[in-house]
Amino acid sequence: MEKIIKPISGFVALSIAVFLVIVSIIIFANANNETFFMVLGFLCIAIAIFILKGLLVISPNHSRVLNFFGKYVATVKENGLFFVNPFYTSVSISLRSNNLQGQILKVNDKMGNPIEIGAVIVWQVGDTYKAAYDVQNYDSYVKTQSEAAVRLLTGSFAYDNLEDENASITLREGGSKVNEILEKELSERLAPAGIIIKEARISHLAYASEIAGAMLQRQQATAIVAARTKIVEGAVGMVEMALNKLSERQIVDLDDDKKAAMVSNLLVVLCGERGATPIMNTGTLYQ
Repeated sequence: MEKIIKPISGFVALSIAVFLVIVSIIIFANANNETFFMVLGFLCIAIAIFILKGLLVISPNHSRVLNFFGKYVATVKENGLFFVNPFYTSVSISLRSNNLQGQILKVNDKMGNPIEIGAVIVWQVGDTYKAAYDVQNYDSYVKTQSEAAVRLLTGSFAYDNLEDENASITLREGGSKVNEILEKELSERLAPAGIIIKEARISHLAYASEIAGAMLQRQQATAIVAARTKIVEGAVGMVEMALNKLSERQIVDLDDDKKAAMVSNLLVVLCGERGATPIMNTGTLYQ
């Protein structure tokens, strides 16, 4: 479990070390090769070196995990110059936010279609004890577990509603909901390493190249059918309105055959892909 401490200021220890070095220089200058003073001078230098070994310089958003002969002692997260037990060994761990641009993976979605997917993940170390001691290499751990989470997410949902019409969430249309699911999955997977997920979102999503052409044609066909449905619904409404208006205002009396012909002509004009070419009829309606 992580334990935070704030050591004593390193400037005091540095001042003592500099003072001892100055004292040793004075002793050597006035020792006259006397054994006692020579030993005293070397002792002052040894103590100064010992003190200097205990100094720690910690930059902003960095930390030091302290270890005493294989036993975890504490973590220092304050920035500045500090003095700790010179016998401590330390491991530097950055507390800065990191961006992980995952590689584009080829994975089968819920319906078995191969798709390409990639994610951007923003993470930082939250528990230095877990990051230092519970996993072998927390940076590599993040990359491996992030890839596994993206693969699991892809296999849990269909790419779009064309394959699964009853799906409430799809990868393409899920948006923020899919990102929330990915973020939750990453948080659970990376918790053993003391990693905090600040943001996770899908950055690349497409059908794999081997089926992209066929899926594009399918999407186009679906769009054309939907557009034609709207056109036909509108055309039928316009024909119905035209017949009702003609009947209400008694502009012309049409029998069933002429109504059928009129409906046919109007539908051709309204539903045709190209503009209709008008033909002037100089005879009667029955010619």
